[in-house]
Amino acid sequence: MSRIENDLISSLPVPDNAYYGIHTQRAINNFNISGIKLSHYPQFIKALAYVKWAAAEANYELGVLDKDIHDAIIEACKKVIEGDYNDQFPSDMLQGGAGTSTNMNINEVVTNIALEIMGHKKGEYQYCSPYDHVNLSQSTNDAYPTGVKLGILFYNEMIEDTLIELITALKEKGDELKHVVTMGRTHLQDAIPMTLGQQFDAYAATLEKEKTSLRQSVNLCLEINMGATAVGTGLNAIPGYDALCAKNLTRLTRFNFTPAKNLVEATSNTGSFVAYSSALKKLATKLSKICNDLRILASGPRCGVHEINLPPMQAGSSIMPGKVNPVIPEVVSQTCFRVLANDFAVTMASEAGQLQLNVMEPIITYTLLESQNLLNNAMVCLRKNCIEGITANEEHCKNLVMNSIGLVTALNPYIGYENSTAIAKEALETGANVYNLVLKKNILSKDDLDRILNPENMTGIK
Repeated sequence: MSRIENDLISSLPVPDNAYYGIHTQRAINNFNISGIKLSHYPQFIKALAYVKWAAAEANYELGVLDKDIHDAIIEACKKVIEGDYNDQFPSDMLQGGAGTSTNMNINEVVTNIALEIMGHKKGEYQYCSPYDHVNLSQSTNDAYPTGVKLGILFYNEMIEDTLIELITALKEKGDELKHVVTMGRTHLQDAIPMTLGQQFDAYAATLEKEKTSLRQSVNLCLEINMGATAVGTGLNAIPGYDALCAKNLTRLTRFNFTPAKNLVEATSNTGSFVAYSSALKKLATKLSKICNDLRILASGPRCGVHEINLPPMQAGSSIMPGKVNPVIPEVVSQTCFRVLANDFAVTMASEAGQLQLNVMEPIITYTLLESQNLLNNAMVCLRKNCIEGITANEEHCKNLVMNSIGLVTALNPYIGYENSTAIAKEALETGANVYNLVLKKNILSKDDLDRILNPENMTGIK
């Protein structure tokens, strides 16, 4: 069963049970591109509904929206926010029209829910219109980017919580392994002794910085251009509407939104998206680097570094019996590569804007939301399936340190550079143990050597 709806192009059948309308139906027909629908991102749908709610409140306060229609729109927005109608958002995330299909999707769904609340049938737009009422005082060019910014803010809260959990897990692992002395490495060569705990503490510390970076960049999304309408001149919006929208959106969502000082600039500027994408890229880069380290430290088990054991998650080969691969760090790094690629897409899309509008905002939206979800899932996976279950091969770590040429560096202040160089050279040429060579040559007594090579003296741990 279907109903017939009309637009400036022609008539088109829309499924009778659909809460979306003809504009969304055209998007379904036109944009079968990514296979990722708007419904894939429920927090974005919720954000769009909040924007329509705030707009309706502002229009009612300014006296341009009747109370009955206002009340029905608000009630409809609440239902969308609760998630009851997520399946009514089939628009592809990749679309032409600078987000018009997405804006009309939310307009149509809210309208048809409101119509039923008012006792009318879907499609009876003479009583409540997706254009004249739900989209009143708006255009896609201000409502869509505002919804995108709010969606990013919602998903960023999730990312920050997940990041904190990962940082906590790394700190706990650092405390657990603080007594395990190992060899630090530079250029993939032996450097000087440190502890595994210090390595994991450093991972936690570097990710702590990304909490600040994410917060600073996402705060740029708090400036919105509601009231700009098409190009930023405010045409068809009553003076004061922009401030009211920001005030209402702040009250509804707890985020401190402010109206843009220059609406023309704000309508064409996508710099906040570039900045936030850069923060995601930086987080992804650090996560992948950590995963690189974990794979190296766990390499082996007989012919690699093998200082730590990663939790065995699955059989590693269809031909090599007994092989277990570091699948969790591998998948996290691959996820991070996708985020890096997405950042490039955001950068190019931002650069591709022309004049008073950036029509490439849908790809910016799609890639940012994808990056947020990918990073969140990857961090959960890394914490639960890897970090929390890591163990150390303590005796092996100790033997590596005692057999390392890098041990000479710890002795250098006590035996001098020339003696240290001679010991290192002989150890390299003969394969002898540095510790034993120092004793053999009577350069230091055993008591002095043990004191110098005490883990607390070498690593600074207490």
